Amino acid sequence: MEICPKCGLPIQACVCSDISRLEQKIKVELVKRKYGKIITIVTGFKNIDIKEVVKELKHLLACGGTVKENVIELQGDHKGRVKPILIKLGFSEEDIED
Repeated sequence: MEICPKCGLPIQACVCSDISRLEQKIKVELVKRKYGKIITIVTGFKNIDIKEVVKELKHLLACGGTVKENVIELQGDHKGRVKPILIKLGFSEEDIED
C-alpha cells in the first residue's frame, strides 16, 4: 500500500489536494495584449497541480490557454465564467478575487 509523503495517509484516503485547494488566494483579471487581443489571467496558485486546472478550464470554456510561471493564461474574456468553474473544481469562493 502506498503512503502519501505529506499527510501520511494511504494514497486512496489522501486529503492533501483537497486541503491545498482551500488554501489558495486566486485572482482573475483581464489583460489587453498586442493588436487588441484580450486574455484572462488567473494567478495565486501554490502547491497544486496547475496543469489539471488549466486543462479543465480550457475544456469547459472552449478556449486556448497555457501555463507560464504558475500563471494561467486563457485566450479571450472569461472573467465572469472562471470563478464558478474554480468553485466547482473545489476552490473556496471567498478566496477567489475577480
